[in-house]
Amino acid sequence: MKRRLFLIAAASLTLPSLALAHGPTRQKVIVTAEVAADPADVWAAIGNFQDMSWHPAVHSSTGEGGNDIDATRRLVLGAEGGPTIDEVLYKYSAEKMSYSYRITEVKVEVLPVTNYSSHLTVKPRDGGGSLVEWRGAFYRGYPNNDPPEELNDAAAIAAVTGVYQAGLDALVERFGAPGS
Repeated sequence: MKRRLFLIAAASLTLPSLALAHGPTRQKVIVTAEVAADPADVWAAIGNFQDMSWHPAVHSSTGEGGNDIDATRRLVLGAEGGPTIDEVLYKYSAEKMSYSYRITEVKVEVLPVTNYSSHLTVKPRDGGGSLVEWRGAFYRGYPNNDPPEELNDAAAIAAVTGVYQAGLDALVERFGAPGS
C-alpha cells in the first residue's frame, strides 16, 4: 500500500512537468490582397515558380525544373551576394492558378522559421479583379522550449506576415486596387 501511494505521489509530481515539456506549436499565417487586374494577368506575373522578381525583397531568383514538381529555386534577398533561401515546389496547377512550396534551407537569422511550407493562389474576385492569397505553415526558428525573443513564435509570425504583406502590397501597387 505504501509503495502504491508513493507511485501515485511520484506520478502526480511528474505529470505537470511533462505537460510543460512540449515543443513548439505549428503556426499559420494567411495574408490576402485584392487587385484590380484579371486573375490571368496576375497569374502571368506570379505563376512562374522560377521567377519571383515581382517581390520587392527578392534581388534574384534562379533554379531548375521550371514549374514541375520537385523544381528548385534559390532566392537572393536584398542585393547581389545577399542572404539566400532555397525552396522546392511540391504542388503546381496552372489551371487553379496555385502552387505550393517548401523551404529546404534558410538561416534563422534571415527568416526565423523551420519546417516552412507555403501556398500561393490567385482567384477571381466577386465584382471583378483578383484575390491573391498567400498562406504558410511553419515552426518558430528555435525548436526547443524557452526560445530567444528573435526566434520565438511571435518573431516567426511577424517575419512571415511581413514577407507576404510586402509581396502582396507590390502586386496592389502594380495592378491597382479594385475601385481605385
